[in-house]
Amino acid sequence: MKLSDFMDITQLQKVQDAFSEATGLAAVTIDTDGNYITRGSGFTDFCMKHTRGCEEGARRCQKCDAEGNGVYECHAGLMDFSIDITLNDEKLGAVVGGQVLPHEPSEEKFTALAEELGIDPASYVRAVQKVPVRSEKAIRSAAELLSDVINRMVLQEYMNATEYKKIHVWEDEIVKATDAVSRIKENTKELESLASKQTIMALNASIETARVGAAGAGFGVIAKQMGVFSKQSTVIYKKITEDANNISESIGKMNET
Repeated sequence: MKLSDFMDITQLQKVQDAFSEATGLAAVTIDTDGNYITRGSGFTDFCMKHTRGCEEGARRCQKCDAEGNGVYECHAGLMDFSIDITLNDEKLGAVVGGQVLPHEPSEEKFTALAEELGIDPASYVRAVQKVPVRSEKAIRSAAELLSDVINRMVLQEYMNATEYKKIHVWEDEIVKATDAVSRIKENTKELESLASKQTIMALNASIETARVGAAGAGFGVIAKQMGVFSKQSTVIYKKITEDANNISESIGKMNET
């Protein structure tokens, strides 16, 4: 199952953007294969342009993305997070991000890191100085809040989509049931017509039996029994018609709700 199967990803994007704007933490949503579902929110040049912009930096970042869980420190010394999006114990993706400093950056430390990665140290230090600083406690709280909000949102969207599908199935089945009732009514009319003919035949047979006297006594018994069956059939057909009408009435009430 994919998130896009039952929810509007633009709503997820709005929540993600609002979270990033309010907390200063970057965020992006990925599927179970690591593909981006949303656009990144609040990502800094330090991470995207400089660190991930070089081959070694990108390799290290990808390793952190794959192995990171919860709130953790990335290879560049920034705090990142990864929260799972789950539904009925099935993982559908994750929101990853963070990219904030837990304290003011050390110019010496990031100069050395820039040299390791083959990045201009001066540009790298200027970029890291623009990275937001948040306490680890604040980062963890923000990640937990985002996890709660998004997972509740996903559950609600799933329930809405499921109910929507059920309603359509319900409507389709009502149409089928209505058609079936119509056929029952038509068939019942035909049976009633046949029952009427049986009654007439039984009456004619009785008349003919009376004409031939004792010789037709046996035939008279059969004719009489045909009349009984015909009357019984008529009663049954009326009951079927009543039931069909009751079903039609119930379907009509369901359509009105």
